[in-house]
Amino acid sequence: MLISVVRHSIEYILFHRLKQLVPLSGFMNEFIAKGDYESFLAYCTAETKWVFIGERILHGKEEVRAYLKEFYQEPPVFDVEKSIEEGDFVMVTGEIRLRNKDGKYDHFDYCDIWRFEDGKMAELKAFVIEKQGLPLPSSE
Repeated sequence: MLISVVRHSIEYILFHRLKQLVPLSGFMNEFIAKGDYESFLAYCTAETKWVFIGERILHGKEEVRAYLKEFYQEPPVFDVEKSIEEGDFVMVTGEIRLRNKDGKYDHFDYCDIWRFEDGKMAELKAFVIEKQGLPLPSSE
């Protein structure tokens, strides 16, 4: 479940950062929604590295490709608290609500740090914490 949440926050960051770097609006969501992982991966460096703290590390496009095919499900609900961009880095914090297999939402806090290289995603470090035992918004 944690990996699923991180994946969705990745999608959000990539969409917003890449639409600044590439003159295509809305392409990221379309690629992922269609399962067009090859177009998505065209915006990753060959040696892209994704570090999911406490979970796993993905090295290169092949591992990212396998990850996307295995873990993509229904898009989550994002509440972005902060987005900071400096040079080749983008950091985003916020909350994610992701529907589980029982049809209910699981709630998470996240912080993603991206490093870009020549307009492509070179590295991700993702921190995600599930909210357990905390009062949830009344709408959930």
